[in-house]
Amino acid sequence: MLSHMKNVQVSIDEYTLARVDRACEPLGLKRSEVVRQALREWLRRRTVEEFERGWIAALNAEPDAAERAEVWLESQAWSGR
Repeated sequence: MLSHMKNVQVSIDEYTLARVDRACEPLGLKRSEVVRQALREWLRRRTVEEFERGWIAALNAEPDAAERAEVWLESQAWSGR
């Protein structure tokens, strides 16, 4: 899913930039690719965290009834066979 690239100016402290450069060199990566990878990973984690927050909120709003626990136990026992 490559689209037209846009330039974004980012300020990075010297210590972090030096670490990025050291990590990039043996991999043959450019700084911009590392930044793209880092942003994609951050967005992926954010999506997962948003899903988890929504799931937890839904469970808090309508927790599973205790009587349904038996159904889950039976389901687990069946899937383990």
